[in-house]
Amino acid sequence: MQTISVPGDKSISHRALMLAPLAHGTSRITGCAPGADVASTAEAMKSLGVEIREVGDSGLEIDGPVRLVSPAAPIDCGNSGTTARLLTGLIAGQPITATLDGDESLRRRPMGRVVEPLRAAGAAIEERGEPGRLPLAVSGGGLRAIRYELPVAGAQLKSALLFAGLGGSVPVAVFEPGHSRDHTERMLLAMGAPLKMEEVGNGRRLRLDLPERPLRPLSLHVPGDFSSAAFWIALAVLGGCGSGARLTGVGLNPGRTGFLRVLKAMGARIHTTSAGESAGEPVGDIEAGPLEVKGLKLPAEWMPELLDEIPIIACIASRAVGITVIRGASELRLKESDRIATLCSNMSALGVKCVELDDGMEIVGSGAPRSGRVRTEGDHRIAMAFAILGTLPGNDIEIDDRACVDVSYPGFWERLAEI
Repeated sequence: MQTISVPGDKSISHRALMLAPLAHGTSRITGCAPGADVASTAEAMKSLGVEIREVGDSGLEIDGPVRLVSPAAPIDCGNSGTTARLLTGLIAGQPITATLDGDESLRRRPMGRVVEPLRAAGAAIEERGEPGRLPLAVSGGGLRAIRYELPVAGAQLKSALLFAGLGGSVPVAVFEPGHSRDHTERMLLAMGAPLKMEEVGNGRRLRLDLPERPLRPLSLHVPGDFSSAAFWIALAVLGGCGSGARLTGVGLNPGRTGFLRVLKAMGARIHTTSAGESAGEPVGDIEAGPLEVKGLKLPAEWMPELLDEIPIIACIASRAVGITVIRGASELRLKESDRIATLCSNMSALGVKCVELDDGMEIVGSGAPRSGRVRTEGDHRIAMAFAILGTLPGNDIEIDDRACVDVSYPGFWERLAEI
């Protein structure tokens, strides 16, 4: 059985870099995600007046609290939607002005869901390009109390509103009609924020009151990124790691591990072992071994926990016995690429029977050899998912853009070659 470690969690790394400057004292963070997306957040925070010191091989220190300043030039968010959306909230709460921009792909992704509630709370946000898209000029400060019902469950929108309330010293009340990733909530609670959560039906109500005490600094080792681990888990399940693989030090946040539930429902052999917590985030090891998997109709209510893993689930489904049906995943059309269209067109190009649906796809699995060229549309998860499929015996798959993987997983290709 092969032992594999993965880079730090992107979602947690973004949030740590943005929240540490709001704490009173020195935050110490190790194991931050090394990809270009988190680097965009780090550079953005530096442009806002935050000093980030490198300590040792993988450590960072940030002193707080920091009085954020208006940057001299537009902030380049690169390809990172998390950077753009969370920073919009953070800046909206501060008495500063900043313009947020990104690459061509990020400029196509929607920002309206974040912009509208922040404008309603008093932030001045000007779209410098197409409506609801980057670049955005954000003038913050002077916010009113934030009360908002999210149209759909969404971790980035929820987090942006909480960041705005923290920076603007106004209370926040948010209702989420489902459950999305709760990394922001866990980190705020670890820092002593007066955040209350209440389950309401299938959703959740959050309330952030004005802090009576300063936020505590972070002492955080970022867990391994579960979405990165998913590719190696898939490789093990499909028989590409010999007797199996053991992923160590991986984040096991229940809002992120829906992929394991899918694999178990398809008949895969998965075992997890807890190794404690880091700043409120559960951490542990995952073992996966080769086993024939069966097609599955994925319930739509599972989708909020699965969106990042749908590309690799689709590739597993192409090797499963029977038909896999994915519905309720329309959000995939708003990612780095239109992931539904990109997945289906590539499946067809490789000879896999795949039907594109408005909110998902149907895939007919087969053990037949697959060959062809995958068009990633610059999407890192598409590239990595089909790379895993391409390693299986009999398959000959070419990836058109290997470099796009660097936004989330530098060193992926070298690790894949080793395994």
